[in-house]
Amino acid sequence: MGERLGAALARPDLDGATWEALEEALLGADVSWAVTEQLLGCLRSEASERRISDPAALRSLLADAVADLMHAPDGALDRSGSPAVWLFVGVNGSGKTTTIGKLAHAEVRAGRRVVLGAADTFRAAATEQLATWAERAGAHLVRGNAGGDPAAVAFDAISHAAASGADVVMIDTAGRLHTNHNLMGELAKIRRVAERAPGELCEALVTLDATTGQNGLAQARMFGEAAGVTGAVLTKLDGSARGGSVLSVRAELNVAVKLVGLGEGLGDLVPFDAAAFAAALVDTEGMDADVRGS
Repeated sequence: MGERLGAALARPDLDGATWEALEEALLGADVSWAVTEQLLGCLRSEASERRISDPAALRSLLADAVADLMHAPDGALDRSGSPAVWLFVGVNGSGKTTTIGKLAHAEVRAGRRVVLGAADTFRAAATEQLATWAERAGAHLVRGNAGGDPAAVAFDAISHAAASGADVVMIDTAGRLHTNHNLMGELAKIRRVAERAPGELCEALVTLDATTGQNGLAQARMFGEAAGVTGAVLTKLDGSARGGSVLSVRAELNVAVKLVGLGEGLGDLVPFDAAAFAAALVDTEGMDADVRGS
């Protein structure tokens, strides 16, 4: 996205062709039509008011507009429960289990006691992957029988966390295609279980692969309806990601992006920073460096 915007802003004059190039850059980077029009409307108004004629001068204005769009007062993870229950949803391959593992590692390092619930009972590989992460992070794993009731696993994990005095419970769920209505019903059931005592459902986070473009918006919408999503985790945000769909998730679904996955390392999961994201997007600099330096 940064490359496309950079080319548009490098034009000599701020004329109709420049505005068309900006529009094409945003749409080509997977920003939705509605959000593109919102951003361009803001830029046109500012440019007119400030009598700007140099396209390069729009760079900082666009960064501010993106930062304002992505800013969310509820962007921090909610740990208020005792224990706090965090439900993770998303399609297979979106980085859901890896995100849980990295976040568990960070929570344990911060001195919190963590329980992981392997509620994806349909894939043995998912449970084994989560078990590996639990061992690496120093978290306790609660698993069920293969093909068993995922909601029962969630209940057992929350009950164990409450009995053992754990601070956070992270529930991994199945992620078959988001068009599967049986899956959505299953997720809704797990959420109902998580909302009951002894825990408190504080977060329902959808993991979105940053390379999937507008399909990520459709996924977020479907999972949001089933699981009552409170925030998004953007995974695989590297040079191959267009990035624009994230703006659409925030603007059209009113869901805060709370975490960003930048790589495969244990420390490659960081809190989302709207200003750093906007600067990286518009200034065409690497997201990795900008977020880590923020």
